[in-house]
Amino acid sequence: MSAISISGLNKHYARVHALHDIDLTVERGEFFGLLGPNGAGKSTLINIVAGLTRFDTGHVAVLGHDVVTAYRQTRRLIGVVPQELAYDPFFNVREVLRIQSGYFGLHKNDAWIDELLAALMLTEKAGANMRALSGGMKRRVMIAQALVHRPEVVVLDEPTAGVDVELRKSLWAFIRRLHREGHTIVLTTHYLEEAEALCDRIAILNHGKLIALDTKQALLMRGIGHTRRVCITTEQPLGRLPETLEKKVRRQEGNQLELRLDKSTDSVMAVLDALRAHGAVITDLNMEGADLEDVFVELTQTQKV
Repeated sequence: MSAISISGLNKHYARVHALHDIDLTVERGEFFGLLGPNGAGKSTLINIVAGLTRFDTGHVAVLGHDVVTAYRQTRRLIGVVPQELAYDPFFNVREVLRIQSGYFGLHKNDAWIDELLAALMLTEKAGANMRALSGGMKRRVMIAQALVHRPEVVVLDEPTAGVDVELRKSLWAFIRRLHREGHTIVLTTHYLEEAEALCDRIAILNHGKLIALDTKQALLMRGIGHTRRVCITTEQPLGRLPETLEKKVRRQEGNQLELRLDKSTDSVMAVLDALRAHGAVITDLNMEGADLEDVFVELTQTQKV
């Protein structure tokens, strides 16, 4: 039995066709990535799976239970960490988690709450009012809320958005632990290096359409032969680049420059010549194959809508 099963799913908002005939299955125990640019339909899809948004046509089930006709069962089986920070400012952290437990009929849940607080490094904040917490701490509480009823399927919608590097590392350590313990994890993120490091299979949405669904390795193979990354270090910061190179820039910071080149049309020597003509003194050069970000950009920019 699949963790999440979606077939023939369509959703309209007024004149916007938000989701087009989506067919998608997430297997039990998977670490699954759901990627796409802003407005692609990721949050709409998540809200439908969570039973928070109605759809027009199709079928959606969580562990075999229909999300419409068996809403209570599916809600108990899934825990969603939303992208937005939403909290009740009148309660402390422990009270919030106890109230959330009560929604699922769990009245003696303090042992699991204590375990969640410890795992998410919130023990010292258990008595703190939600208003007094930093944004990163609030996000930890939201993760705890989503897990307080021990759901088998955990959906993380941009869980590390706006948090610092240390917090991001600790959150992923905890999420990896949940996955090892058998939980199915569905992740949406704009940090594509996270998806590449964590996910077994990846789906990519664009303008409400499913444009890719494959294993991470198979998606990365799509980039081999098409794209290369060229990392260049110069003696001095480069400033404004020549117009011929600006569209090829992936990252530029100080004297570090990373370019995305098309193997069939872009010459590395021509790039180096353009930089030298610009006055750059190149001290280091490194060329690598495509990564998930390269594949993502190529698919979303070339897909016809």
